[in-house]
Amino acid sequence: MKTRFYGLGLLAALFCLSASAAELNRASVQQRLAKAEKGHPAQLRRKDLTGLDLSGLDFRNADLWGADLRNANFSNSDLSGLNLDLTVMSKINLSGANLSNASIFGVHMGGANLSNANLAGSRFIANLDRANLSHANLSHANWGVDMKNQPMGLMRVSLNNVNLSGADLTDANLNRALMRHANLSGSVLKNTVLFGVDLSGADLTDADLSGADLSESKLEDADFTGANLAGTRFGGIRIDLKSQQVALERYP
Repeated sequence: MKTRFYGLGLLAALFCLSASAAELNRASVQQRLAKAEKGHPAQLRRKDLTGLDLSGLDFRNADLWGADLRNANFSNSDLSGLNLDLTVMSKINLSGANLSNASIFGVHMGGANLSNANLAGSRFIANLDRANLSHANLSHANWGVDMKNQPMGLMRVSLNNVNLSGADLTDANLNRALMRHANLSGSVLKNTVLFGVDLSGADLTDADLSGADLSESKLEDADFTGANLAGTRFGGIRIDLKSQQVALERYP
């Protein structure tokens, strides 16, 4: 499937101009979901669902493409496998939600709550700055840059100041992501692809980075205290040698 990339600012402006505003409540959404089936999804495309409590619902047979989900509560809901491209998701509550194998492109999710969410196998190119992903499952997630498909310049996931403490990123791909000052304390990053990632000022204390690839990454002022760096690759890194002297001496 051909991947589409978009400029977030332009898309936000276009969405505001073209989205249809529907006055829906939880009951009306539930009615649509109850009638939906595979091949005939509940039509919530471009609907205004801002601020609604939609927690604990099953959206697997719903079309939420381009919907306005700002400040909505989707905690513990099932959105697995959905195409959520171009949705508006700032400050959305997705704590404990199932987003495994979901696709999210061109979306602003700043300040979103994805704590304990299942994001396994998902594909995100979005702005998640300051989002809460503590104890989330990102195993096998593909949030890295596709260098073969960049028609509008480098599009990549932004995770600056994000909380990923205790998260599972085993075998995930986050190449070239922006992760400045991210909290990754106690996280599991086994065999994670972090090639070219900007981890300046990141907290990686007690993280498991065994087998991870940090080649060409930026690690100025990153804290690796207590981290497991067995087999971690640091080829061509840009690093503050003074602050990381212990780590580099132990794992050359």
